[in-house]
Amino acid sequence: MTKPIIRFNAFQMNTVSHQSPGLWTHPRDTGHRYTDPEHWTALARLLEAGLFDAVFLADVLGAYDVFQGSADAALRHAVQAPLNDPLALVPLMAQVTEHLGFGVTCALTYEHPYTFARRMSTLDHLTRGRIGWNIVTGYLDSAARNLGLDRQLSHDARYDLADEYMEVVYKLWEKSWDDDAVVNDKARGVYAEPSRIHPIRHEGRYYKVPGFHLCEPSPQRTPLLYQAGTSPRGTAFAARHAECTFVSGPSKKVVRQYAGDLRAAVRAAGRDGDDLKIYAQALIVTAPTEAEARAKHDEYRRHIDIDAALALLSGWTGIDFSRFPLDATVHYIESDAGRSALASFTEADPERTWTVREAAQFVGLGGRGPVLVGDPRQVADQLQAWQDETGIDGFNLAFAVAHDSMRDVVELIVPELQRRGRYRSAYDNHNDSDSGTLRSRITGGGARLPASHVGRQVAI
Repeated sequence: MTKPIIRFNAFQMNTVSHQSPGLWTHPRDTGHRYTDPEHWTALARLLEAGLFDAVFLADVLGAYDVFQGSADAALRHAVQAPLNDPLALVPLMAQVTEHLGFGVTCALTYEHPYTFARRMSTLDHLTRGRIGWNIVTGYLDSAARNLGLDRQLSHDARYDLADEYMEVVYKLWEKSWDDDAVVNDKARGVYAEPSRIHPIRHEGRYYKVPGFHLCEPSPQRTPLLYQAGTSPRGTAFAARHAECTFVSGPSKKVVRQYAGDLRAAVRAAGRDGDDLKIYAQALIVTAPTEAEARAKHDEYRRHIDIDAALALLSGWTGIDFSRFPLDATVHYIESDAGRSALASFTEADPERTWTVREAAQFVGLGGRGPVLVGDPRQVADQLQAWQDETGIDGFNLAFAVAHDSMRDVVELIVPELQRRGRYRSAYDNHNDSDSGTLRSRITGGGARLPASHVGRQVAI
């Protein structure tokens, strides 16, 4: 049986340092140039040369201020701060590429669906259908406070709100404008037929949106839908809405469990679980020889900043790890922040006991995914093993050093995988207009949501 191809996204953030806190101090790192447009256009060209599916842009709306009860460590060590808007990068990167997709993270908890729907439709138009949305509910109390709340909603309450939010944006994207609403008839002086444009008249628990969508239909209408939660409530949400999911775990066992649970939940929701595309987080450290790769890995490890890593982990989990000795054991504690982050170190892999120091060292280089080290053949072997043994479709690749890590993947790993028939040799190109959209490229279907998807089933 033919083995499936391995897919890559580049896991990035519009900031100095993303998933490898401390590595911004490496002499070759260019993360400090995140405010320079050429930093991002160079990355976009590199990723398209490497035939990546997309650049996956993470985001948060608050500061990591749980560690030591302050944002000082985050600011001092550039732990996702300062941080710029990810959506503003998309037109820059789209302008210098033809095929690369853009998955953008936007927390629905803090932005009204009416205005958000317009922003995404605009980007879908400007990219000719290459936009995706990573649906998140947020996990930082600091974001809630700066947006007028005492604290964020509870974990499950955020998903209750999210369900209604999705109903609103589906109505705007899918039902407000008929396919033939735009006639562009210059002779009659009619651009759009009002009778084919419909107010959605939504009234719910959280939102009231009476009017019609301000944008004419974009190539995909609804952006390709990503989701990253693996808590029970997050999994149920993904089963209903997600076309792609992003999981993070330190071992194959953890990732295999997440992937299996997600596909089972999708099937239970009446969808084809095999249609769900699952990307696992990973960091690749490679060089032409194993010795060089090991030396590079050792060099990177010397730049890990324990306080910075704990500031990141504290923000993810809502637990102030400064209160525990570095040799203390990490135990699962319920919180209203991100439950998956802590669970991946504890209950999801009960055979492994982590100390606070070990967890910090792990997330300090590449976040919560594995670090795959070796020459191109060895790394390709590891990537294949992860895919074959866990059931994932591809990887969200974090970086250690910007942009060296991505360049190593494109120049060394992609050719090796191509030689093995485990990576595409070109972007698929067809004559129909749908084939260039992100949804078509990822799912193999059309530009639109499938007719069976809940987003196509809403009524107004």
